Amino acid sequence: MDFWSFVSDRRQQLLTDTYQHASAVFQCMVVASAVGIGIGVLTYRNDRAGRLAIATTVTIMTVPSYALLGLLIPVLGLGVPPTVTALVLYALLPILRNAIVGLRGVDPTLVDAARGIGMSRTAQILKVELPLAWPSILTGIRVATQMLMGIAAVAAYASGPGLGNEIFNGISSLGSANALNQVLAGTLGIVVLALLFDFALALIGRLTTSRGIRG
Repeated sequence: MDFWSFVSDRRQQLLTDTYQHASAVFQCMVVASAVGIGIGVLTYRNDRAGRLAIATTVTIMTVPSYALLGLLIPVLGLGVPPTVTALVLYALLPILRNAIVGLRGVDPTLVDAARGIGMSRTAQILKVELPLAWPSILTGIRVATQMLMGIAAVAAYASGPGLGNEIFNGISSLGSANALNQVLAGTLGIVVLALLFDFALALIGRLTTSRGIRG
């Protein structure tokens, strides 16, 4: 069976796997973005706290995905819980690091001006500092999203959802009629999703960043 015939025959399953893959990455990115930006806001003014936060996320990134899933499975079981936990942890580094860099790069005179007109500390962060740091933060989110697209495939090892199941099933049955078709379908699906997500994030960046900041 050629590749396109294989895709046509398994269209429903491939669509289901694609949706689950995209959904898992999207939801994990929402959680990781909230956590990463939150930690960045709490630590960017303190060099020691910022270094500690980044060092912790760097350490997490050095753990191989198979090993991390293997450590999580005995605690969380198989399926969605270890997948979500692993993806969120892996996404933190680029988001956190770019949040700290972006917030530290905000012109102090603008913050002083906001304070001078009576803005509270929370208002300064929400209305001045985060909007100015947003391009840097969004870059971190885009990098993390691309990483998670590939890492999510490995989650099939923990019976996680997504296109990784096609890849793993194909690898485990190499030599059979449609093994390579399964691997190729899963891989191409992930590549297409990665491109679509990056395009969407680039569009969000254009819509949410003022022309003055974009230059």
